[in-house]
Amino acid sequence: MKPAKFDYHSPQSRSEALELLAEHGDDAKILAGGQSLMPLMNMRLVRPGVVVDINGIGDLTQITPEQDGGLSVGALTRQRQIEHSSLVRERLPLLAEAVPNIGHFQIRNRGTVGGSLAHADPAAEIPALSLTLNAEFIVAKKGSERVVNAEEFFVTHLTTVLEPDEMLTQVRFPSPPQPWQWGFQEVCRRAGDFALVGAVAMLQLDANGVCRDSRITIFGAGGTPLRMRTAEGILQGSQVDADVRQQAAEAVSRALDPISDIHASAEYRKDVGGVMVRRALEQALAASPVNP
Repeated sequence: MKPAKFDYHSPQSRSEALELLAEHGDDAKILAGGQSLMPLMNMRLVRPGVVVDINGIGDLTQITPEQDGGLSVGALTRQRQIEHSSLVRERLPLLAEAVPNIGHFQIRNRGTVGGSLAHADPAAEIPALSLTLNAEFIVAKKGSERVVNAEEFFVTHLTTVLEPDEMLTQVRFPSPPQPWQWGFQEVCRRAGDFALVGAVAMLQLDANGVCRDSRITIFGAGGTPLRMRTAEGILQGSQVDADVRQQAAEAVSRALDPISDIHASAEYRKDVGGVMVRRALEQALAASPVNP
């Protein structure tokens, strides 16, 4: 199919893009990588009257080190840039190692960090990683900007707190507690497919192997990526042995309330969500601590 008729604009600056969004509001859609928007337009599931192509805004593509050891990533940064950035691999190896799970390399060549976050598919990897890493989003509109943390940004399926006249411009990833270890697991029908369910785990262990801090995020099993607070509490103060890992996995399965669809049943997602958490914790424990 072909998209419905629309007006096309290619702003060369943030201010020009924000001016267009302020003018056209609900009738406008931002084109970044286009890996989600163009199929939706071609199937006429969305019919914007105005497409604002932001690919000419060069200062949205920067990956910049932060003083706290974290990173600032421009919203137009390609996923492939994240995958191959030595700075990302040094400071946030979880991000660099997980991004190759997104689609295929052709998708990652065009797909952007900001586009994935703004699209907010609950089975997507980057939203789940941003939640696990406590990311902050810089959201701009004509004349102002605001900072939104990852837990507040995602509302439900394909819905965020972004207003029609707003644009995500930057993502800040703070440095996690040091040293830390991580695991990333997902199950898909085929390599490159969206995850049926996946898990991200981060652990901070003391010198005796006791868990001082933990983060567990599930994706693909709800309307948004989900932090598993009860399971995190089970890990706190423990050696994260096999029994504790199983307790955490069972807590995740009990907490999940997914839907059934043509890809997997709710019961499958509940069960496998716990399995993914257990495997992610095992992976984290087997990994060498990261201490940039």
